[in-house]
Amino acid sequence: MLVTILTVAQLVYVVVLATWILFEKRSPVATLAWILALIALPYVGFVVFFMFGPRRLLRKRLKHKRARGAVTASTPLGASDPPPAQYDPRVEQLVHLVKRTGEPPPSQCDAVEIFHDTADAYDSIEAAIREAKHHVHVAYYIFEPGRVGERFRAALIERAKAGVTVRLLVDDVGSSAMGRRFSKPMREAGIKVARFNEVTFSRIRSRVDFRNHRKIVVCDGVVGFTGGVNLSDDYLLPVEGPRKVGEVLHDVRNKVKGHQRPWRDTHVKITGDAVRWLQLTFLDDWYYVTKYAARDRIYFPQQTRTGKHLVQIVASGPDRDVEPIQKLYFAAIATARERVYVTTPYFVPDDAVLTSLTTAAMRGVDVRVLVPRRSDSLVVTAAARSYYDALLAAGVRVYEYLPTMIHAKTLVVDDFFATVGTANIDNRSFRLNFEVTAVLYGAEHAENLSAQFRKDLGKSKEIKAATRLKVALRWRLAEAGARVLSPLL
Repeated sequence: MLVTILTVAQLVYVVVLATWILFEKRSPVATLAWILALIALPYVGFVVFFMFGPRRLLRKRLKHKRARGAVTASTPLGASDPPPAQYDPRVEQLVHLVKRTGEPPPSQCDAVEIFHDTADAYDSIEAAIREAKHHVHVAYYIFEPGRVGERFRAALIERAKAGVTVRLLVDDVGSSAMGRRFSKPMREAGIKVARFNEVTFSRIRSRVDFRNHRKIVVCDGVVGFTGGVNLSDDYLLPVEGPRKVGEVLHDVRNKVKGHQRPWRDTHVKITGDAVRWLQLTFLDDWYYVTKYAARDRIYFPQQTRTGKHLVQIVASGPDRDVEPIQKLYFAAIATARERVYVTTPYFVPDDAVLTSLTTAAMRGVDVRVLVPRRSDSLVVTAAARSYYDALLAAGVRVYEYLPTMIHAKTLVVDDFFATVGTANIDNRSFRLNFEVTAVLYGAEHAENLSAQFRKDLGKSKEIKAATRLKVALRWRLAEAGARVLSPLL
């Protein structure tokens, strides 16, 4: 009798939870995997699902959505004008797509400056910080001690002591090296410091699935920066002579990973109306962590609508029901007629983006993908190479950057579309991390990024199909194994 009751109870348990999972309407593979886990691990599977599965992410999503709603309700954003008539007609379609995902329309900007040399980017960011009169908002995935960290800590402290409001948001995992000793002088100077989604024993999954990968600096609401550059000594040449312990460990870490310094990256400075959307993205994240919603209009200066540059800020994250950046990339690549240039340090595309790249190449579009010879993750490197054969067979040209780690995240389509942002071409950036990208419409910016792309190719090795045929079986097995983990990378 007891056995019968337990059997019926287990059957009811499986049916109820399976129905629950089915109504989540996730991918068939994910749905089937969770149902099988619940069957194979009765009751234990339920605990795992409840603590670490889609429901936990859903609870976090709702919390972040409430944050976004509170910030939006308290900010006088206004509306932006439609794209000027001189822009490619495809711009209007992409703009419409992004707006349908819930992201803002494009804005006119007075100036756009793209940095391919991180030293120049650091100089410009520091200058903007030191010129700020009212507020400085800074968000970084990695802000770590070292020469770069100390430099920007000093700049932020100087502004805070001058009476400027300074808010600093760092990701708890990415900036794990930034301990209390390093941040104490900033707090003492009056800087408001917050850590995004702090990792504790009770929230251990946060270490994996809920990271803020954005890099944002906003000064007085009129000057903004974003892109791939973190605040790290990875972007500096090693120092000569005596070094601090941290600097020695930094170089040891890079040597183990097969990297030389400095890393190659791309960043962008925006001056004008589009900065308000970087500001909103920062304040959205800030409210999520601190529950403080900025209500002063000074954070959102009056729009001028006079700039000649058309810029659209697109943010994405696990709090959204759709993936704005992934959909934008897919649609932009699908519209390509002449060229698609992709630079990314982590290339683990989902089926949609992979299909858009291969079909574009098969249509005769010049599609090229540039990745590092070796990223800072062997698993990601192996997973990326598992896609080479399909790309090459379709006519996509693949290159590996040789001198050092290339960390830039850019996309160029024809002569009308270019992006500089924080998102990689992988599932983590499209669906799990909080990311932001600046879409730069127009030939000027597309040519700027294309010129740098061609320059980078001069320091890269093209991967040929004949070379792939010589890859040893053990490495092919490693690539195939890493590919299985693609949804997590």
